[in-house]
Amino acid sequence: MSTAIIIRKAVKEDCTAMLQLVHELAEYEKAPEQVTVTLDHFIESGFGPNPVWWAFVAETEGRIVGMALYYIRYSTWKGQRMYLEDIIVNENMRGKGIGAKLMDTLIAECREKKFSGMMWQVLDWNEPAINFYKKYNANFDGEWINCSINF
Repeated sequence: MSTAIIIRKAVKEDCTAMLQLVHELAEYEKAPEQVTVTLDHFIESGFGPNPVWWAFVAETEGRIVGMALYYIRYSTWKGQRMYLEDIIVNENMRGKGIGAKLMDTLIAECREKKFSGMMWQVLDWNEPAINFYKKYNANFDGEWINCSINF
């Protein structure tokens, strides 16, 4: 008998579990030291007076087993677009359709809010993720180079 997976909007009380998922992703990507955000900052930036991110969580039996965190990006060419920062499913829960439920929820959110599309990044070695995104007919852009400045 399979356990029901509930996809819902994240609430402030989910932040500890969500940040644990972020750490799990960082371990998977072999960069655990790169996660420097504190729980307080994570909470404030999502649930303070001026939130900069929103999220959906996947829950089963009262336990969060996945999440999709996004923010709004503005393109001078395309207008408002959803930027998917992370979609994460607990390693032991992968292959059960949870990622697809989260992705379908994000797509529905994009349409409801009339965004012009959704964007994200995926590491070139992450074949399981790449294959997952191919199921959505995602466009993979090899032309642009990622840039950042860290402070």
